[in-house]
Amino acid sequence: MATTASHCPYCALQCAMSLQTGADLPEQQVDHRPPVGIGSRDFPTNRGGLCKKGWTSAELINSAGRVTTPLRRVGSEFVPVGWEQALDDIADRLRSIGERHGKDAVGVFGGGGLTNKKAYQLGKFARIALGTSMIDYNGRFCMSSAAAAGNRAFGIDRGMPFPVSDLDGAQTILLVGSNVAATMPPFIGHLEGTRERNGLIVVDPRRSETARLTDDGGGLHLQPVPGTDLVLLLGITHIVLNEKLYDEHYVQTRTVGWEGVRRSVAQWWPQRVQEVTGAPTGQLREVAHRLAGGRGTYILTGRGIEQHVDGTDTVTAAINLSLLLGLCGRPGSGYGTLTGQGNGQGGREHGQKADQLPGYRKITDPQARAQVAAVWGVDPDRLPGPGVPATELLGRLGEQIKALLVHGSNVVISAPDAGAVARRLAQLDLLVVCDFFCSETAAHADYVLPVTQWAEEEGTMTNLEGRVLRRRRAIEPPQGVRSELWIMAELAQRLAAPGVWDTEAAAVFDELARASAGGIADYSGLSHELLDTEVEAYWPYPSGSAGTPRLFAERFAHPDGRAVMVPVRSRRHAPRPVATDELTLVTGRLLEHYQSGAQTRRVEELRSARPQADLQINPATAQRLGIAEGDRVRISNLRGEVFARAELSTGIRIDTVFLPFHFGGRQTANALTEAVVDPISAMPEFKRTQVSVRRADPVEVQG
Repeated sequence: MATTASHCPYCALQCAMSLQTGADLPEQQVDHRPPVGIGSRDFPTNRGGLCKKGWTSAELINSAGRVTTPLRRVGSEFVPVGWEQALDDIADRLRSIGERHGKDAVGVFGGGGLTNKKAYQLGKFARIALGTSMIDYNGRFCMSSAAAAGNRAFGIDRGMPFPVSDLDGAQTILLVGSNVAATMPPFIGHLEGTRERNGLIVVDPRRSETARLTDDGGGLHLQPVPGTDLVLLLGITHIVLNEKLYDEHYVQTRTVGWEGVRRSVAQWWPQRVQEVTGAPTGQLREVAHRLAGGRGTYILTGRGIEQHVDGTDTVTAAINLSLLLGLCGRPGSGYGTLTGQGNGQGGREHGQKADQLPGYRKITDPQARAQVAAVWGVDPDRLPGPGVPATELLGRLGEQIKALLVHGSNVVISAPDAGAVARRLAQLDLLVVCDFFCSETAAHADYVLPVTQWAEEEGTMTNLEGRVLRRRRAIEPPQGVRSELWIMAELAQRLAAPGVWDTEAAAVFDELARASAGGIADYSGLSHELLDTEVEAYWPYPSGSAGTPRLFAERFAHPDGRAVMVPVRSRRHAPRPVATDELTLVTGRLLEHYQSGAQTRRVEELRSARPQADLQINPATAQRLGIAEGDRVRISNLRGEVFARAELSTGIRIDTVFLPFHFGGRQTANALTEAVVDPISAMPEFKRTQVSVRRADPVEVQG
């Protein structure tokens, strides 16, 4: 049996695993290729553990539903075509659209699951092969608020500025807006010591799987009104300042702006915070004192507080609290945000974002443009300026943007106001989707191009700690499937693009390293050869260095070396009467599924465990609405309607309902969410949507 060391294809914990190929494994399903088995592998993040998604991940490699030849739309059907014909036609149509409507009439939409090499090459392809500024990616829906807050506070955006294993010795961990027990189960092993010390504090409007870890002396669960996390954090900060629990020496020597923060929280005394958030004043004071009770304190944030129109300010409030307590850059304490997608960290560093060049450089920076252009072999003036963020990009489809290339994303499920996105996709002159399967977005395409899966390609990923990891090929792809590097090289040639377009992952990574040199996310000291030694490679990793496992020990990334505390204010805190006919919809993930479900819904074990969307609703609310356990319910607002099965739970507030976002069709949760965004990060409002809920008529369900 051959064994290949690799990492899980799903979340940003990037659990280590081994890929096993050999005759003693079960029969393969298609293509007469060797089957792949999954084995455990010891690694600091997962210590040999995997969740059920990881254990079943190999089932998709030989899936009977896989796309293995290019597909072209003819009327309402797809027909197989050869690669040459497909690429010739796509290139001709892209060229024609650009000539008729301008370069920015072509859009590119990437994904946080793409390897570093593909994310890098996609940004390069958009800017010098297509000449378009219209590129962004689905990480805008995931990490953008945390990134914006981190950049303005620290001068750098690395989700966790310390290894995850540092959490093992924590006395107190405040976890705000993250359900890690469902989203990345092996992570909870790093919380066990804190639970034993009664130090885990979870903030979540639901009694989620993670919130239940605080039971039996494990810690404390705060259950605020959805969308009031900013007020909650301002209130805790008020207590820390008012009761002089902050670290005055640290604040005076390592930060700027704390006086503005002190003034901004003055109005949030405990009783007022309780009125807005529903969190009792006693809990607020207990949290403040626990956080300030000694070293070994961490504050961690997740999507639950970030996916709001005030997400950047809410994360900033968490960072301000961390700085007041003197946590950042000190051994055994810190602040971090938990990246979601598999390469959500690396995917945003090297050119997929609308305003960035490789190395996390601003595309408006003349020096950055000159350096990257030199690596690419083009004149800096050839590079377009900044584009627009994801929600705005999707809003321009069919009007300014006439063609769209989609890589590693399923926007018909994942984007806000998903029904409107689907309608705009239908207005395009050309939609090309690169995918393993015919996803809900691919179903709208003019061309579906089959691409390699994780076990069939070489590359690197960057996990939630900022650690760069090697992904290795264990099996050859099916005949007819191509790497996206090859596809981009072939299209670049047809479009007469300048520069070199390598198709080997190691060569593309070497180019990425050169392009990132001197940037915030400097990978210049890294290579596949070095990573194959299993070196601990935390960026920044400039040439000649040993990397940076822990940031901020001596200074922050601003010119003066200090962190910036930014005053923030809540602008939407009026409590809503619970007797209203509307409820607040919160969306999120399930243990069994990942992102849009395009992959996990094809795994029998996962699909059978969670075959459909269930609406979690409080029994008291359900009784008021005449809804019983298992009833089909209609969830609706002005944007659309969704049908789900009622799941009664006392773990959710009476004014709130929860719906997973993994399902399509008439179960698409994002058909209800609104395309309004944070003014700083452009993060959509996913976690606070007003809906009406009622028992569905049988005719409606069948329709």
